[in-house]
Amino acid sequence: MKMAVAVGLSKSHTYLKYRNITTKLLSEGKVSGNTQSEALLDYTRLNESRMNRLDKKLVVPEALIKRLLAIKNRYIWLVISEGWCGDAAQLIPVFNKLATLSPNIELKLAFRDENEPLMQAFLTNGARSIPKLIVLEADTNEVRAIWGPRPKAASDFIASYKSQYGSIDETARTELHLWYTNDKGISTQIELLDLMEEVEMALYAKR
Repeated sequence: MKMAVAVGLSKSHTYLKYRNITTKLLSEGKVSGNTQSEALLDYTRLNESRMNRLDKKLVVPEALIKRLLAIKNRYIWLVISEGWCGDAAQLIPVFNKLATLSPNIELKLAFRDENEPLMQAFLTNGARSIPKLIVLEADTNEVRAIWGPRPKAASDFIASYKSQYGSIDETARTELHLWYTNDKGISTQIELLDLMEEVEMALYAKR
């Protein structure tokens, strides 16, 4: 795992670089990752619009900013993603907003298909689900926590839909993105801050 994390970090990108790479690929009629298709191109185009909107409109409430600024240790949020992933488009701007507001969190993004060992180290129930956020202690690159691929309410919805209908279809995807729109990133912000406070407490307990 340590080697996979180290290699993933060495091949990771800033948020701006990640966005620029996916935008350039799209301009060439391509998408990130090993698979190319018209469907993935359509998803990536839609995701560009979603991320642009979130970059402009996403708000972090003052109460959550206060909790964010109380984080004292330095961390790297290493996120595994791809440009065509709908969940990633809804969540990565939230990660970026929080990291931008915190002096102690650095966001780095690694493309899943370029980092197979990293992805294999952080599967979700055996699946290569993304986005996956790995909390690293900045000074040591030790893994302190893992989050993803969705906030709990979104995960519960998908699990319930699969149980009822057997698979995820366009109706499920539409309802999921409606949930993200209505939630405005708040559930993700709260879950990540809860997680970071747990990490902070565990680190202080060791010292």
